[in-house]
Amino acid sequence: MSFLDTFDCSDRIAVVTGASRGIGRAIALGLAEVGADVVPAARSEDALADVVEEIEERGGASLLQPTDVTDEAAVHELFDRIDGELGAVDVLVNNAGINPDDALGAPEAVEMEGYDRTLDVNLSGAFLCTKLAAERELASVLNVASVGGVVGLPRQHPYVASKHGLVGLTKSMAIDWAPATRVNAVAPGYVATELTEEAMENETLRESLLSRTPLERFAEPEEIAAPVVFLASDAGSYVTGTCLNVDGGWCAR
Repeated sequence: MSFLDTFDCSDRIAVVTGASRGIGRAIALGLAEVGADVVPAARSEDALADVVEEIEERGGASLLQPTDVTDEAAVHELFDRIDGELGAVDVLVNNAGINPDDALGAPEAVEMEGYDRTLDVNLSGAFLCTKLAAERELASVLNVASVGGVVGLPRQHPYVASKHGLVGLTKSMAIDWAPATRVNAVAPGYVATELTEEAMENETLRESLLSRTPLERFAEPEEIAAPVVFLASDAGSYVTGTCLNVDGGWCAR
């Protein structure tokens, strides 16, 4: 096998949660570009339909299956349908995540409903998907964490707690499942997506974030997708239990 061949995922079936837009969409399309059959999972059927079409345009098989990652029955249905129509899942990318307004602010201002919902999606949803997918003898699990899973971020306490938890799960699962399944995380910095539009449009906030980022810019979603593809493929075959910072240098300070 040549060096370039190690990036080939044409023998793999991948599921990407939170794949209707932004980073998740870029990851799903990136995996399709290297040959994988990819099933995007999210709650929005209309947005998912567009991603499925783009995956198929790249030559990969796909399925349209709207899924709430916090709903155990829905996640079971997702994997059962993939089993029946495509085959057993090889790669799982846990990308679904939220950071709602009622979970922001000083600790005493955080609404418990927002706290619970954030941990349900970002942490428990990832654990549930991984637990159920593991019945298929996965080759690789990728958890999309955040710089907020590595360092603290002000006024984002539930989000930071969920992402720190996701990094911890990555390490413990990697130990339990080696050598059969590799488990890794990526920790993006600030990425130019719909979720960061407000920050990008607020000059004061944007300049504050850029001053904290040595590369002095927001990432593009494809710049997060590329390391995920590396870790999902045989090119990352000796990497497990790690969290790769893809943050423009944010955590280097």
